[in-house]
Amino acid sequence: SDKGIDDQVIQSALAWKQDGKKMSEFDGAVSCDTKAALGSANLDTSTVVVDCTGTDKTTPFLIDAISKGCGVVTANKKPMCCPFSEYEKLVATPGKIGFESTVGAGTPAIHTLKHIVASGDNVVKIQGALSGTLGYLMSGLQEGKPYSEVVKEAHKLGFTEPDPRDDLGGMDVARKALILSRLWGNKIDMEQVVVEPLFPEKFANLEIPDFLQALPQLDEEFAKKVSDAEASGKALRYVASIDQKSCVVGLKAVDKESPLGRLSGTDNLVEYYTTIYGEKPVVVQGAGA
Repeated sequence: SDKGIDDQVIQSALAWKQDGKKMSEFDGAVSCDTKAALGSANLDTSTVVVDCTGTDKTTPFLIDAISKGCGVVTANKKPMCCPFSEYEKLVATPGKIGFESTVGAGTPAIHTLKHIVASGDNVVKIQGALSGTLGYLMSGLQEGKPYSEVVKEAHKLGFTEPDPRDDLGGMDVARKALILSRLWGNKIDMEQVVVEPLFPEKFANLEIPDFLQALPQLDEEFAKKVSDAEASGKALRYVASIDQKSCVVGLKAVDKESPLGRLSGTDNLVEYYTTIYGEKPVVVQGAGA
């Protein structure tokens, strides 16, 4: 309506979402075609479209909004991971789109990379721990806790999605890695990102309770990975590794004394290796959510 959404409705919607329920089932919710919604709105160059959803269905809407001269601010990673031909339309006018919180939430990972590129420095490599949930998992494993115990603990505390596989599958980190790789200048699509999930394929279709119950089967495997890393003076981390030839997301043993090796808990951290900074990277660290 012209008066916007009533505060009580907003509070009810937030409570509904926090309970893990679908907004499509919220009382009074309606679905509509995004292009139709855009066409019926009075948008001009003073309009800013904000996307706080978690769907790729907003991508055409955002592209149309930018073509009409609107500004776009998005916390939604999926439009920024659309096919590269569509991505180019989204970022064709850099000053018209902001997507800082798609990587590292409030941590200025994207701003820092933009600044490095704009300065004329040459980025050589990017690597980072881009999931607070998986950071919590890695810290627990390093403390000697069983894999299954840490996953169940994170699930109970609400650190994971309702289905923990949404985090353990690595796709959230893969999207963030793709966003950074593209921002660096690499013309790649999601299909070119190599992703290592933290559970076997046979666990993919289990019901959530059955998945949690099956996790102890993986305890020995992950304990050995941690032990092997420790024996080499390294720490196990779930890392996004990006260069101009590849974008890989998965487990990696890193030096214990490196920024990634010293990382603990749910913080995100990105290391930017550049020509000017040499072997000592530019490091951005902070809360991931």
